[in-house]
Amino acid sequence: MSPNFRDTNLLPIWQKIQNGERLSLEDGLILYNTNDIISLGKMANYVQQKKSGDAVYFVLNQKIEHTNICVLSCKFCDFAVKKGDPDAYEMTTEEILSKLTPEIMEVHITGGMPADWEWERYVDIVRSIHEKFPQADVKAYTAVEIDFFHKKFKMPIEEVLRQLQAAGLRTMPGGGAEVFSERVRRLLFNQKIGAKTWLDIHKTAHKLGIPTNSTMLYGHIETLEERLIHMLKLRETQDETGGFLTFIPLAFQPGDTNIKPHDQFTSAIDDLKTIAVSRLMLDNFPHIKAYWVMLTEEVASVALNFGADDMDGTVGHERIAHDAGATSPMELTKEHIIKIIKDAGKIPVERDVYYNPLNVYSDHVIGKIPYLNSIPFYANFEKRQFRILPVVPRRMGVLNSKGQIDAGLFSLMDYFSEEENLEFMNWGLASRDQVKSVMLFSKEGWLDLNGKTIGITDDTATSVQLLNVLLEKKYGVQARFERLHAGVNDLSGYDAVLLIGDEAMRRNKYGLNGFELVFDLAKEWYDWKKLPFVFAVWAVKKTLDDATKNELKEIIERSLEKSELDFVAVAGLHGKELGWSAQETKEYLEGFNFRLGEREREAMQEFRTLVEEVETVSIK
Repeated sequence: MSPNFRDTNLLPIWQKIQNGERLSLEDGLILYNTNDIISLGKMANYVQQKKSGDAVYFVLNQKIEHTNICVLSCKFCDFAVKKGDPDAYEMTTEEILSKLTPEIMEVHITGGMPADWEWERYVDIVRSIHEKFPQADVKAYTAVEIDFFHKKFKMPIEEVLRQLQAAGLRTMPGGGAEVFSERVRRLLFNQKIGAKTWLDIHKTAHKLGIPTNSTMLYGHIETLEERLIHMLKLRETQDETGGFLTFIPLAFQPGDTNIKPHDQFTSAIDDLKTIAVSRLMLDNFPHIKAYWVMLTEEVASVALNFGADDMDGTVGHERIAHDAGATSPMELTKEHIIKIIKDAGKIPVERDVYYNPLNVYSDHVIGKIPYLNSIPFYANFEKRQFRILPVVPRRMGVLNSKGQIDAGLFSLMDYFSEEENLEFMNWGLASRDQVKSVMLFSKEGWLDLNGKTIGITDDTATSVQLLNVLLEKKYGVQARFERLHAGVNDLSGYDAVLLIGDEAMRRNKYGLNGFELVFDLAKEWYDWKKLPFVFAVWAVKKTLDDATKNELKEIIERSLEKSELDFVAVAGLHGKELGWSAQETKEYLEGFNFRLGEREREAMQEFRTLVEEVETVSIK
C-alpha cells in the first residue's frame, strides 16, 4: 500500500524505490529534510519487508572491552584513559572468560589500545574464547585496532587478519568509522584512521572471507550531506565486495567530552530519520540495526517500523556508550527483547553472528525461501493471521525440526526427515530439464573431482544430497564437502563450489573467478534419469487445525494464480537486481513446475531411493 504523502517531494523518490532505482545524494537530502516522517517510515518499512519480511533479529551476546587504556585521545571518547589513571583497567584472559556463559552466541570484543601489550595477548583472547566456548562466534577488533596492530607489530594488514582468523575470529565489528569526512576527522579524531584506511581494512577482511559490520557516528558536528556521503561510500564498497552484514547508525552520546552538540542528544525524530534514510540509501545492505544501547529501547522499538530489522542483543557489560552518557538500560534480558519486538508487530528471531536464525518466538510463522524462484508463491500472499519469515532452505529445516515453523516451502530432504510431522501440499519447486540456480562451479571435470574438496553453500540441504548422488552414482567418484558460512568466503582453496538460489544466478550470469566449468545439477539429473527434479515442497504442520490449514491453502493458490498471469510483473524487479532481463526472468520462472503431479512424485521417490543407497554426506 502506498503512503499517503503530505510532502509531494517524496513522490519521485517513492517511484524510484518501486522501480528498483538507486537513490542519489540529492534524494537523501530530500528524505532528511522532510517533515513527512510517517511517509518516510512507510517507505523504509516497505524496503525492509522486501528484504526481511516480518523478522527482527537479536542475539545473545556479550560485550568485552578488555582495557580502557589507549594511546589515542579522541575528543568524542569518554571511555579511554591513560596508563596510571585511577579509572584505568586491564582484563586478563581468565577474567574475560569468567564473564562468558555457554548460552552466549556472540562475543563482541573492542577496547582501548595500550602501548605495552604484546601481539600474542590479543590473539590469545580470541583463541581462548573460541576454544572454551566453541558455540560462540567471536566478533573482534575494529579497523582502528587492526591498523594499530599493523603499525605497532609491523605486520601487513592481511597477515594480522589471517592470524586472528586462524585463532577463531569470525567477523569484525564496524566501529571506528565515525563519519567519512576529512573535515570532521581533523577536528575530532585526527589521530584516528580516515575513510580510506577504514574501508581498505574492511575490503581486505572481505577478501579473506571475514564478513564485517559498518557504523556511522552521527549527531555531533557533521552535516547531513556528510552523513549521506558516508552511506554512499559504504554502498560503493558493498557493491565491490558484498562483505558487509549490517549497518549500525550510532547516535552520539556527548557525556563529559568537549563536544557539545546544539541539542546535546539527538532527537527521536533525527534517530528515526537516520534509520529510515540508511535503509533507503543502502539498498545492497541486508540489515539495518537499531542499536538500543544508544537509541534507548523506546526509540529502537519504533525504529523496527522505520526500516530496522535488528535490535542487536543483550549486550552485557557494554561500557563505551554508557561512559559517554547513554541513557538505555545496561542490559536487556532476552524476554524483554522478545516483548519489544512482538509489540512492534514483528517476529522475534534469535540469530548467530552471520544472521542465521537459531530460534523463532512467534506463532503462525510461514517460512519463505528468499530466492527468485519462490516469488510466485509470495508476491500476492495475503498474510492475514500469518507472519512471513524469509529463511534459506537448510535453516528453515532446522527451525521446523524445533517446531518453530508452521508451514513453508521446505527443502525436499527436510520434508523427508520430518514427513511424519508434516502434511504434504500439492505445490513445490520442480525443475523440468534445467534450473539455472543450483550450480556447481568447478576447476575440474566431474571425474577429476575424486578426492577433491568442494565448498558447500550454507543455504542448502537437498542440493548437497543431489550433488552427492550425482558424484557417487552417476560418475563413481567421491569428494570432500566443506561448509561455507553466510556472507563472504575465501573460495581460493576449493576445487569446486556449490551455490544455489540468487547467488548461483548471479554467478551463472557473470561467472565465478577461478572456476571455469559450470554444471547445472538439475540438467545433470534430467540427462541421467529423464525426470524432473523436486527441490522443495509446500508442507504444513499436521497439528494445525483444519480451518488454519484450509485458509493457508487458499492463500497459496490465490497468490500463485495471480503470479502466473504475469511473471515479469511480480518478479521482474527481483530479476533486475540479479542482472537478469525481464525476458530471462520470465523464462527462468517458466522453467519450473509449481504444481506437483505424478512425474514429480516419481522423481521424489527415485531420489529418496538413491539417497538411501549412497554414503551419508559428511560436511566438515
